[in-house]
Amino acid sequence: MLREFPVFTAAAVQAAPVYLDAAATAEKAARLIGEAAAKGARLVVFPEVFVPGYPYWNWITDPVTGSAWFEKLVRASVFLPGPEIETVAAAAAEHGVYVVIGVNERSPVSLGALYNTLVFLGPDGTMLGRHRKLVPTWAEKLTWTGGDGASLRVYDTEIGPLGGLACGENTNTLARFTLLAQGELVHAASYISLPVAPPDYDMAEAIRLRGQSHSFEGKVFTVVATSTISEEIIAAMEGVRPDARALLERKSSAWSGIIGPDGREVVPGLVDEEGIVTAEIDLARCIQPRQMHDITGHYNRFDIFRLEVNRTPHAAVSPRDPSTPGEGQAAGTAPAGPIVTEGDAP
Repeated sequence: MLREFPVFTAAAVQAAPVYLDAAATAEKAARLIGEAAAKGARLVVFPEVFVPGYPYWNWITDPVTGSAWFEKLVRASVFLPGPEIETVAAAAAEHGVYVVIGVNERSPVSLGALYNTLVFLGPDGTMLGRHRKLVPTWAEKLTWTGGDGASLRVYDTEIGPLGGLACGENTNTLARFTLLAQGELVHAASYISLPVAPPDYDMAEAIRLRGQSHSFEGKVFTVVATSTISEEIIAAMEGVRPDARALLERKSSAWSGIIGPDGREVVPGLVDEEGIVTAEIDLARCIQPRQMHDITGHYNRFDIFRLEVNRTPHAAVSPRDPSTPGEGQAAGTAPAGPIVTEGDAP
């Protein structure tokens, strides 16, 4: 429950990973956290699957050829908890900042399951939680499995209610509303640069528009962080497809920045180049816009609309203990409100 309205500096990191090297990418993230903290940042947001990188081969070759690269990615991906995220967490603790960072997360029980995961770290280095991307986008289905509703959560932090989504799921209206209805005021939106989009599609502009949509609709701040395409990535993908450079060098493919509750950039964003965008966030700016449109409050009709969110974690096996009391009992009547949650994980 928000009683104060913090004012703090947020940082959006636009950078490329050390491709398919999780340990080296974690070290790079730690350095960038230090740079952002030196600029006064208390929140640092990194791109989607920053550790150890994005499966670009899914978009430029056939599934059989890409299968060998899937194995490389599995071998390079991380467990949670694990030493790579501990490196990032140590940097968060050293500089006293909140961090949201995208990783390729390995399943502890399946060799063939990878998750596109956002990790939320506190300023003491603890892992606040993780969000597994609900639906991989199009070609991404060759790599990632879908997450579940257990991770659609907003974290109560010293800098305000913090939530986040990965890339295309920032266009999922119900997922975004689920976070807003939990009181989200600071939204982390992590993306990857995708120059191989159709020729008439401006990826950087599309990323910016998605952030503006969430901020304007929810009257919140959105911190957008997008990865870049390094020479190292291009060289690796040229081994997959000879014309990969022409596909991956296209400009206006990455945008990072910070958007206010009026839907406008707080400061000018960054296009394509590596860097860190910082801006002041004043959560009190979220108040007045909601007098007109508060879609999680007075500007809605919860007697007409009802959103149910299943937060039951998915598992490969769900053992049943016949002695467990209350198993199979029906849920009670849900109260009126923005969302109804079922199966909340402990």
